[in-house]
Parts: sequence; structure tokens; C-alpha cells
Amino acid sequence: MKRVYTDLHLCPVLKDHEQLSRMISRAAEFGYGLIAITFPQDIAEEEIQRVRNVCVDSGIDLVTRVDLRPRTPNELIRCLRRLRRRFEIIALMCESKGVARQGAKDRRVDLLNFPYPDFRRGFFDMSEAELASNSLACLEIDVKQLLTLEGPARIRLLSNLRREALTARKFRVPMIVSSGVSEVMLMRKPMELAALAFLFDLDEVSAVKAVSENSSLIVRRNREKLSPPFIAPGIRLIRRGKDC
Repeated sequence: MKRVYTDLHLCPVLKDHEQLSRMISRAAEFGYGLIAITFPQDIAEEEIQRVRNVCVDSGIDLVTRVDLRPRTPNELIRCLRRLRRRFEIIALMCESKGVARQGAKDRRVDLLNFPYPDFRRGFFDMSEAELASNSLACLEIDVKQLLTLEGPARIRLLSNLRREALTARKFRVPMIVSSGVSEVMLMRKPMELAALAFLFDLDEVSAVKAVSENSSLIVRRNREKLSPPFIAPGIRLIRRGKDC
């Protein structure tokens, strides 16, 4: 089976149609087969369809994504109840330990993302990793800050990323490497993202999976769950009717 390269975190300004089209076209040129674009929680279905049409014209599979930034665990739970069946990818931007740990144990959260460079809020530690290992959450690492930070800030970032990657491997939490960019000039080819993953000690096989197989698995799983025939894991509706 042909490998499909993915970038699960593109953040274009949706109202800037020209920039949006350029980013999608560049992703196609770079060899991506699947991209996730971050949408606002209240986005209209017509707007999503407009973006999907642009992706279809470029030969790219669009995944709908929402980034949650709740202030409390209870706020996260309310958001998940409201949004889980609307978006294909639910990413949690972990800005507090309480929210991160609630997200790590909730099977409705797909990606745990720890924003940088605010290091005072902590990082992906063993508590979150242990919880995530028993759910379906993956650790997502955006390379944007690696491209934009300099000097001591970049050194601190790399130190944290190495620690997070080691923790994820120890608890067998899948990792996703995304761009997290909102500008065309910061976009990188799939193997360039994988190469940047070497900086936080991922080996070649793990780095390539982080920009392909790991992401594709999440998307396939969630699309199955969101499809009308889905009842529960392993249970699908085959036919409706009085004679069933």
C-alpha cells in the first residue's frame, strides 16, 4: 500500500481565500495526500464545504479539525459533548495540568498538543502519558516553534521535546509530527518534518510514521465512528427493515 503523508495541523486564515488556496496547493506540491485544517467551533458547513472543494481540486483529502483551549476540565467535557460528532479531529491545546490530564484519559480527544514557548506550564509528563496509553490520544508535536525560535529559547524547546518524546515512547503513546503553521513560507515537505523529528531523538522509522501512518490511523478510525452505519466498535448497521 502506498504511504500517505499527512500534516494534521495547518492554520490558514480562512477568510483569506488566496492564502488558503496557496497553502493547499503547496501541500499538494510537497506530496501530502491528507491535511487537517483548523476550523473555528462555530464554522458553517457551507464554509467547510468550500474549503473541501479547494482540496478536491488539488487532489488532497481534507480532514476537519478543531483546537480546544478550555480553562477547566469541566469546560473540556462540555466542548467534547458538543463538538465530537462535528469534527473528524479533536485536538486539545494543553495549557494547564488539570485540562491535560482530563484530555489524556478521555477517548474523545485525539491529539494532545502542548503549546510553546510558555515552559512554565509544564510539558507532557508520565501522568499524562500513562493516562493516554489507556485511551486513544496521541501526542502531537508542532515544528513551527523549531523554525521560528532562536538561541536559548530553541535550546529549552528541544530539551522539552526530547523529554516528551522519551516519555511517549516509554508508555507507547503514538506521536504525530505536524507543522502548526499559518504561512506558506513555513511549510515543509513530509520528509523535512520527519528530519526535524530527529532533533528530539525519534529514529527514522518512528519519524516517518509520525508524518504518515499514525495520522492516517486516527482519521480512518474517526471517520468510521462518524459514519451512519457505526453503532459501536466492532458493530455496524448492515440493513434496516422489518425483515431484519
